[in-house]
Amino acid sequence: MKKTEKILRAIGKGSFGKVCIVQKRDTEKMYAMKYMNKQQCIERDEVRNVFRELEILQEIEHVFLVNLWYSFQDEEDMFIVVDLLLGGDLRYHLQQNIQFTEEAVKLYICEMTLALDYLQNQHIIHRDLKPDNILLDEQAPEIFHSFVNGGTGYAFQVDWWSLGVTAYEVLRGWRPYDIHSNSTVESLMQLFSTVSVQYASVWSKDMVALLRKLLTVNPEHRFSGLTDMQSSPLLSDVNWDAVYEKKEEAGFVPNKGRLHCDPTFELEEMILESRPLHKKKKRLAKNKSRDNSKDSSQSENDYLQECLEVVQQEFMIFNREKLKKGQEESSQSECQLEAEGAAADDREAESSTLNMCSSVCSSTSSC
Repeated sequence: MKKTEKILRAIGKGSFGKVCIVQKRDTEKMYAMKYMNKQQCIERDEVRNVFRELEILQEIEHVFLVNLWYSFQDEEDMFIVVDLLLGGDLRYHLQQNIQFTEEAVKLYICEMTLALDYLQNQHIIHRDLKPDNILLDEQAPEIFHSFVNGGTGYAFQVDWWSLGVTAYEVLRGWRPYDIHSNSTVESLMQLFSTVSVQYASVWSKDMVALLRKLLTVNPEHRFSGLTDMQSSPLLSDVNWDAVYEKKEEAGFVPNKGRLHCDPTFELEEMILESRPLHKKKKRLAKNKSRDNSKDSSQSENDYLQECLEVVQQEFMIFNREKLKKGQEESSQSECQLEAEGAAADDREAESSTLNMCSSVCSSTSSC
């Protein structure tokens, strides 16, 4: 854990990673920091996926994506620092029985459409678009990262199907199909061919028409791009530039006076976690002292140590703040060089004009 970041509190967890709020000490700006235990990633064969995710995140940036700012590591964990959105995810608000209006969902659809269009242009399939991965701030949602570059059996249409499922669930409170993680492909095909999606009678016909286009089982006939979405009667009046610039008024604004996440995450980190982040410095110092006191040739798990060393060597350190500063300085230098070049051209042109005048004056003896 870097000394430049101060840990504020835990706000989430995954199968082998946890998320907390951190504050950068010099700027006091707050971020979300995901940290993943290296040993657990190795044991679950997830290191390659983490590295691939980092590689993609370093190359992309969009107003409706949760963007990567920093990545670093220590002996135990890999850290990914991203945009912080304190409004909670859509799943949390659905569980709080929030009733989203059609206008609110329409704006969410537009914003997620722009994000998916950007990813599609970068040849990236998200593959995990769902309410759990759509985070809110006081203005708009952003999609949390989970990317693949293509992938066997997947095409861009899968993300637009997920957009339709997500929009339906946010509007109605449950999914259009009763699907579980253990459902087989055969059972899904039978489900799609025999069960019709039920649309609420209170929804506008334009909303239903758009959802039908997104939930079309045949991907060849499904809406799957920005142009398709813009052709929808529901979105015919949308000012897409205003959406991108976050100038459209949000239909639902999370309460700023509370933290929209499960409070047990913080309690688990402080009480139940065997290796809490706030005690990492003392723990690493103790481990280092213990390692120095024993013969390395007597290690009980040489293979694990080798894997940890490979992760340490191949982990990609990233700093978007430094990158942006370098780009700004480079741009300023280019502008300065262009200005100096233009001034030099002006001086040369002026000198050429004077020489010409002198030559004319000498030849005509009129000066």
